[in-house]
Amino acid sequence: MEIREAFVLWKRQVLILFVLLGLSQAGPELVRYSVAEETEIGYFVANLARDLGLEVEELSSREARVVSDDNEKHLHLDLLTGDLLLSGKLDREELCGSKEPCVLHFQMVLENPLQFFRAELHIKDINDHSPTFLDKEILIKISESTTTGTTFQMESAQDLDVGSNGLQNYTIVPNSHFYIKIRDNEDGKIYPELVLHRALDHEEEPELRLTLVALDGGSPPRSGTTLVLIKVLDINDNAPEFPQRLYEVQVLEDTPVGSWIITTSAKDLDAGNYGKISYTFVHAAEDTRKTFEINPVSGEVHLRSRLDFEVIQSYTIKIQATDGGGLSEECTLLVTVIDINDNPPEVIMSSITKIIPENASEILVALFSVRDQDAGENGRIVCSIQDDLPFFLKPTFKNFYTLVSEKALDREEKAEYNIIITVTDMGTPRLKTEHNITVLVSDVNDNAPAFTQASYTLRVRENNSPALHIGTVSATDTDAGANAQVTYSLLPPADPHVPLASLVSINADNGHLFALRSLDYEALRAFEFRVGAADRGSPPLSSQALVRVLVEDDNDNAPFVLYPLQNTSAPCTELLPRAAEPGYLVTKVVAVDGDAGQNAWLSYQLLKATEPGLFGVWAHNGEVRTARPLSERDAARHRLLVLVKDNGQPPLSASVTLHVLLVDGFSQPHLPPPEAEAEAAAAAPADALTVYLVVALASVSSLFLFSVLVFVAVRLCGRGGAARAGRCSVPEGPFPGHLVDVSGTGTLSHSYQYEVCLTGDSGTSEFKFLKPIIPNPAAQDTGRHTGEKENFRISFGFNDK
Repeated sequence: MEIREAFVLWKRQVLILFVLLGLSQAGPELVRYSVAEETEIGYFVANLARDLGLEVEELSSREARVVSDDNEKHLHLDLLTGDLLLSGKLDREELCGSKEPCVLHFQMVLENPLQFFRAELHIKDINDHSPTFLDKEILIKISESTTTGTTFQMESAQDLDVGSNGLQNYTIVPNSHFYIKIRDNEDGKIYPELVLHRALDHEEEPELRLTLVALDGGSPPRSGTTLVLIKVLDINDNAPEFPQRLYEVQVLEDTPVGSWIITTSAKDLDAGNYGKISYTFVHAAEDTRKTFEINPVSGEVHLRSRLDFEVIQSYTIKIQATDGGGLSEECTLLVTVIDINDNPPEVIMSSITKIIPENASEILVALFSVRDQDAGENGRIVCSIQDDLPFFLKPTFKNFYTLVSEKALDREEKAEYNIIITVTDMGTPRLKTEHNITVLVSDVNDNAPAFTQASYTLRVRENNSPALHIGTVSATDTDAGANAQVTYSLLPPADPHVPLASLVSINADNGHLFALRSLDYEALRAFEFRVGAADRGSPPLSSQALVRVLVEDDNDNAPFVLYPLQNTSAPCTELLPRAAEPGYLVTKVVAVDGDAGQNAWLSYQLLKATEPGLFGVWAHNGEVRTARPLSERDAARHRLLVLVKDNGQPPLSASVTLHVLLVDGFSQPHLPPPEAEAEAAAAAPADALTVYLVVALASVSSLFLFSVLVFVAVRLCGRGGAARAGRCSVPEGPFPGHLVDVSGTGTLSHSYQYEVCLTGDSGTSEFKFLKPIIPNPAAQDTGRHTGEKENFRISFGFNDK
């Protein structure tokens, strides 16, 4: 029998399901389904994909999902089959209360592109609740004079089920004096009334105890009971009367608990106990009794718990006034709850994308819905985001919004956006809710590495050790990750003759440059090349920079003596007449240095002499001059050792040996220095004629002596053959290329050649020593030469006397 009933119930459910499916096909904008409450989890509701005319593959590709209006996970969509399944047991009474029909609204949302389908799920009631009485005992006072057929109202039972499963009937046992009459109220509910069937006798039976039974219409039916206590009273012929049948009052939902609402007052013409009135709520629901209370003596109604407009908007309360004789009268109290703006708006996120690529526009960042449980202006919502963001809100379906990027983003300009979705209602005061979304912009390789300098100048001292770190080039990339990882490389040189691969190398990771071999300033003073910096993006981007390497000089070349040469077989002997005055130019040491700068600044020093104090060497130009007058006691031959030293650190030096021969017959004095002539001219007598005679006599004598000296010199040079020629020989042809003039004091350029000889002209004798064949205008600085000679005289103690 039970199997047959279950089969019949299943057939009925299947029939209802097909009817609902047919209705859903008739209206493509709204799909309707039904399911019985308390159905097990995973119950198959329908194939949603087939009902909506969608392919099953579209569900996964378009990211389909089911969103309920209450944001609860009641339903689950199987993306592989398109089946709509229950995610949990549904309790119709919890979801809808006494509301019928109980409908759960939901939408199926498809993204890419965005599409909505509305649907309803009707929840069918089952008989899972029994009728219950709120009072465990009902007290009714009845006068013994009450005539038969009199009715007495009683509290009704409460049944959470609806329809045929709801409350259907009342019975009372034992029923020798009473029976139950069912009365339908305007709200659709039934109320029991106790009808007196047989007259009561207070003296025979002052109190009766009955059991009131409430039955629902379920299969099988459920029942609930309560005790009815009837007290038989003496006669009372006046019932209480209310001045009005309906009381209306409006109460703000934020009214404090315990506040006075209204006072209902009834009058009774009887005296004594029959005139004493007590007030009670009748036929009041559980919510009403939890929310309000009435003073049984004064009839004042007070608030017992907080009101909530979003739950219940109004209360209809039956108030009964009963006198001491058991007579009663009813009035109705209508309490209307006035809404206040006490619920902030809500933001319900459906989907969110936290990372979006740069250089892409109109990307869907978030899909969300908003709601406010208040009513009227208090529930009207305005949604917005900050104005300075490259995003915008787009309303879609009903209360759904999408957050979309409006243009291509640049990660290098801003890599992170904090979006504040602000939802504000229009109530007073306005309430708002903020929802923060952090969006990260992923990197695209759109920036090439940039060097910190367009060109680099590096300096390295010559004779460096191999693999020496000589400098660093640096490039930065504003991209991120692999797009910002920079590698360095040497680019092929513009000049193919530059052996760049053997000169420098670069560390590909950090841009350190190394000299591969020891550099020589005298061979290579500078070279340049280009370096490249490339990132690891796809495709990679690169840039270039110019690097110029300057080789700095080191003091690695000692001075080289050009004159007199030290590698000849016979030394060169300098001739010095015994009549030479102090400051007489004997010879000049000429040296060069292959280095540069202060490393090539040469100084000369007399280290050793046969006759100390007789000769002196000028420190800056190497000229050897007499320091005092010669005497007959001075030896005929003298040997001088001169040190030539550069200004490097540490200094390098070379030495040269000079041979000087004093000649007796070579008595013609050397030409006086310019300052001596100036002093003589200043001391000359005023008589010009005397001066002319002395000058003429001196000229004739000088010409004679000069002729004799020339003759002697020619004979001496012709004597001795090759040996004499070796003693006076000088280097011929251009000097080696590395002997360059650096400082201009004491060194000579390779473009100069010198000769040592004795020459004569009319009226004078001159000892020409190392006179350059190609004149150097820079060497004719008479002021400097005069200053040097002055310093020379001072250093050796000469004066003008």
